[in-house]
Amino acid sequence: MNAFKDEDEGIRGIGRAIREGRMSCEEAVQACLDRIDERDDSIRAWVAVDREGALARARDLDAELRAGRDLGPLHGIPLGIKDIIDVRGLPTRCGSPRPSDRPAEADARIVARLREAGAVILGKTVTTPFAWIDPPPTRNPWDLSRTPGGSSSGSAAAVAAGMCLGAIGTQTGGSITRPASFCGVAGMKPTYGRLPVDGILPLAPSLDHPGPIADDVAGLRVLFEAMCPPEDLGEFVPSLRPKLDETPPRLGRLAGFFDDRADADLRWATGAYLRWFEAWDGATVIELEPSDVFEAILKHHRTILAAEAYAVHRERFSLLPEAYPPRIAELIQEGERIRSKDVEAALDARPGLVARFLELFEGDDAPDALIAPATTEYPPDPSTTGDPAFNSPWSYLGFPAVSFPIGRSESGLPLAVQLIDGPGTDLGLLELAEWCEWKNQDAYRRFRDTDDG
Repeated sequence: MNAFKDEDEGIRGIGRAIREGRMSCEEAVQACLDRIDERDDSIRAWVAVDREGALARARDLDAELRAGRDLGPLHGIPLGIKDIIDVRGLPTRCGSPRPSDRPAEADARIVARLREAGAVILGKTVTTPFAWIDPPPTRNPWDLSRTPGGSSSGSAAAVAAGMCLGAIGTQTGGSITRPASFCGVAGMKPTYGRLPVDGILPLAPSLDHPGPIADDVAGLRVLFEAMCPPEDLGEFVPSLRPKLDETPPRLGRLAGFFDDRADADLRWATGAYLRWFEAWDGATVIELEPSDVFEAILKHHRTILAAEAYAVHRERFSLLPEAYPPRIAELIQEGERIRSKDVEAALDARPGLVARFLELFEGDDAPDALIAPATTEYPPDPSTTGDPAFNSPWSYLGFPAVSFPIGRSESGLPLAVQLIDGPGTDLGLLELAEWCEWKNQDAYRRFRDTDDG
């Protein structure tokens, strides 16, 4: 596998090939099915693959193109859907040892929107049980002795291994951006409430965010815009960004908590990336060290998470405890013990903390976005899904976050950073992340081509 995909790969590249007649939708789907046959016995990213349905859909989409009907950049693009999200005709098993085999009667709203945009749903990808931290069977495509992260384990691993061109996950703590980072692909947790959650099993409704995973940020944007069409933007508007090629961005590097918690190699790699960025592309990096709020944020996040997980699952847990592996069972039991006044305090603290972070974006010298390592560590062994400490704050605050790979470690494992901005700036943040990613990939390709020559 390559750290960076070529421009003719990924959602945009394959989408262009389909619409220009250089590849059929059926060929794109069959290539992913072949890849599943080749690699999924060892990676185990899929719960269910709808081969016949996907190929039939691809043939219908080819007929649409022949008739002159182009549904857009997702026309014929094969996707995977995390198995807590309903897909019509397939069961939603939620990673449970005692799953229901009853097929979903309807698509979740985001899945319906993806179909309307021309996507082909290949099937359901592995989730950790009920989207918490009990280890999944899935393995990291870069190193099968390591975790892909969770809870969107199968979604990230499937994209990384080329078994689909994009996937949908959910994040309550760090369940999109962490596995995407561990697997060397791009992930987006949108602003809280930006995408509908109809047809998605909740873990903690005040913290749950569906979002996309793709090879690159350009693919994230295609998926995000399909799930949130312009007429549904409502109060959410993109940030006003400088013309990036004329005025390179200002990035606020989060120090303090992120320096203290990050693995030394990851901390060094992020610093090296930012030094290169300043030297080669004229970006400005501002050192930021917000007052010591992150530990409090993590505590508030955990309080809400446990209490709401108990509220969601208590009835089924009391009737069928064997359906719950140890760690999700412990979370539910923890939530039962939490006092309502502590939950209220955790929720009441959120607006003030949001305001404190929004102050970082005020003033003439304010950054366009915050930047930090996307994970605290390299992907660990499969007994854990990793530490979500660098991701959970944005789930609690509801801020959008986009992670993307910046290279590989000496041992060949992916390295990633994340960009963060204020609520409602999703499109602007994607634009900025895409620019940052493109600059990095362009430099990598020029170095590769020079080295090969």
